[in-house]
Amino acid sequence: MPASLFKDRQFYKRLFIISVPIMLQNLINSFVNMVDTVMIGRLGTTEIAAVGLANNVFFLFTMVLFGICSGGAIFTAQFWGKKDIRGIRKNTGLCFILNTAVAFLFTLAVICIPERILGVYSRDPEVIRAGAVYLKTLSPSFIPFGISFAFVLTLRSTERVTLAMVTTLIALAINVVLNYFLIFGAGPFPAMGVAGAAVATVIARYAEFIVLAVVSYKKKYEIAGTFREYTGFNRAFVGRFLVITAPVILNECIWALGITVQNVIFARTGTDAIAAFNITNTVSQLTWVVFIGLGNGVAVLIGKKIGEGDEEAARDYARRITAFAPLLAAAVALCLFPLSKLLPLIFNVNAAVLGFTSLMFIVLCCSYPFRAFNMCLIVGVCRAGGDTVFCVLFEMVVMWAYSLPLGAVMAFIVRAPVWVIYLCLCSEDLFKMFWGLWRLKSGRWLNNVIDG
Repeated sequence: MPASLFKDRQFYKRLFIISVPIMLQNLINSFVNMVDTVMIGRLGTTEIAAVGLANNVFFLFTMVLFGICSGGAIFTAQFWGKKDIRGIRKNTGLCFILNTAVAFLFTLAVICIPERILGVYSRDPEVIRAGAVYLKTLSPSFIPFGISFAFVLTLRSTERVTLAMVTTLIALAINVVLNYFLIFGAGPFPAMGVAGAAVATVIARYAEFIVLAVVSYKKKYEIAGTFREYTGFNRAFVGRFLVITAPVILNECIWALGITVQNVIFARTGTDAIAAFNITNTVSQLTWVVFIGLGNGVAVLIGKKIGEGDEEAARDYARRITAFAPLLAAAVALCLFPLSKLLPLIFNVNAAVLGFTSLMFIVLCCSYPFRAFNMCLIVGVCRAGGDTVFCVLFEMVVMWAYSLPLGAVMAFIVRAPVWVIYLCLCSEDLFKMFWGLWRLKSGRWLNNVIDG
C-alpha cells in the first residue's frame, strides 16, 4: 500500500460527505428488502422462494433504470462541474422519458404474463403461483419508482444526497408498518400474505415519489425544471447521450441477466438452494451498501473534476478509491461472517437451507475485496470517465464466457454441492480485478463527454 494513500484528507472528507448518505439510503433500501424477506419468511419456504424469484423481475427492471440513469449521471456530474443547470435539466428530462417508457413495458409484461416469466426461474407450481400474485400486485409501483429513480441519481450527481436518504427512510417506515398489518392481518386488515407485502411496497413507492418531487421544487434544487427545460434536448444531444448511455444500459442488462441465470441455476437445483441464495444476497446487501456508496460518491467527484478540466485530480481520485475499497472490504467481510450465526433466529427455514447459507457466507466473505475493487472501478471510475464500452466487455466476457457456464456445469452435470456452485460463480471477481488493474493503469478510461 503506498504511503500516500491517506495523505489527501480533503478527498476522503468530500468522498464520505457524498458517500455516507448514499450508503445510508441503500442500507435503508436493503433493510426494506430484508424486512419483506424476514416477514414473508415467517410464512414458509415456498413464500420466501416465490417473492425472491418475483423480485428478480423487479431487479431486472431496476438494472435497466440504473443503466439509463447511471449513463445520464455521467453527463450530470460533468455538467455540474461546469455549473450548467440547463444541461442538467435536459439530461434529467431525457432520463424521465426513458424510465417511464421502460416502466410501462415492465408493467404490461407482469400484468399479462407473470406465470410465464416466473416459469423461467422455477418449475415449482406453488412458487410460480405465489410469485405471480406478488408481481401483479406490485406492478402499479413501477412508473413512480422509475421517475423517483431518475430524481435520486440526479440529486446524487449534484451533491444533493440528503433528500434521497430522508425519502427512503420515510418509505421504509411506511413499508414496515403496512407489512405488519397487511401480511399477517391486524385490526380491520385481513391477512393478505405475499400480496400484502406488495401492497405495502406500492404505497411506500408512491409516498417516496411525492416527497422527492415536492421537496425538490420547494427548495428549487438544480433538478427542479420546467417542462420546456426537461424537453430542451436536441437530436445532437440525444445522439451523444445514447452513444454513452446505451453501453451502460447494455452493461446493466447483461449483468442483470447474468444474475437472473444465477437464480435459474439455484432454482433448478432445488427450492432449498434458491432460498439459501436469496437469504445470502439479502443479508449481504446490508454491508454491500458501503461499496455502492463509495462507487457512486467517487463517480460524482471524478465526473466533476473532468467537467472542471482537472484531469490529473480525476486520475488521482481513481487510484485512491481502487486501493482503498479492497482494504475496507476485507474489514467489512469480517463483520459480515458473524451474521450467518444469527440466521436461525431470523428465518423460519429448514436445516438444509441454513447449512447451505452458512457455507455460502464463507465464500461471499472471501470474494469481498475483489468485488469491491470491481464495483469502484466500473461504477466509480470508468463510468465517470465515459469509458462505457469497456464496462460492457468487462462484464460480458468474464461472466458469460467463464463463471455462468462453469456454474451451470457444476450444478447440472457434476451435481456439485450448493456452496461449490456459488464459489464458481463468485470466482469471476478475481479475474475481473486483474483486467481492471490493466485498464486503470492505461489511463484510457478518462473522457470528457460534454464538450464536442
